[in-house]
Amino acid sequence: MMFPTQLARALAPIAAVALLAAPAVAATNPELARVESHLAASQSMTANFVQTDSRNRALRGTVQIKRPGKIRFEYGRGANMLLVGNGKTLTFVDYEVGQKSSWPVAKSPLSVLLASNPDLQRIARVVPSKDPRVLLVRARDARRPEFGTILLGFVRNPAAPGGLLLEGWTAIDAQNKRTTVKLDGQRYNVAVAENAFTYAEPTKRGR
Repeated sequence: MMFPTQLARALAPIAAVALLAAPAVAATNPELARVESHLAASQSMTANFVQTDSRNRALRGTVQIKRPGKIRFEYGRGANMLLVGNGKTLTFVDYEVGQKSSWPVAKSPLSVLLASNPDLQRIARVVPSKDPRVLLVRARDARRPEFGTILLGFVRNPAAPGGLLLEGWTAIDAQNKRTTVKLDGQRYNVAVAENAFTYAEPTKRGR
């Protein structure tokens, strides 16, 4: 199942390691401080997602987050795979081919959402939005364009933690290929079981 496999791997470090190495900003940005407050107040989140690539191919599923470092992307409708973060390591498991790959959470574009205390003033900047209700945060290392770019989107909502609701993100790789994750049904600070961040080992084909 090549298409969903490629989509899941779009969350790997090649998309936006720049989150860890973007240029510093000269002064505190109040909007970035608002995002930091949102993250500090969001200890867990569950949501539905739609993941779309640059050819407009989409895949749906559910996501569970428990900070710091824990996440589970459950892909539905026959996509026999998972993306799981256990606090330190992200693991993509493809049960159809019986393979898995892992990398540190800290070297993933998701690190900005999963870190215990992300320093957005150092790694990101706010970009203009045509809609005053929308707050966009962009991260890119101009010295290392091969790492690509990530754009996080929030909607101002006084009922959400820190007054912001995470709507999703877009990752753009060095070949300008885009992968967008759009969230809905977000629920913050709900109970998420620890076993959500475990997985069954894949079995290689032929066994």
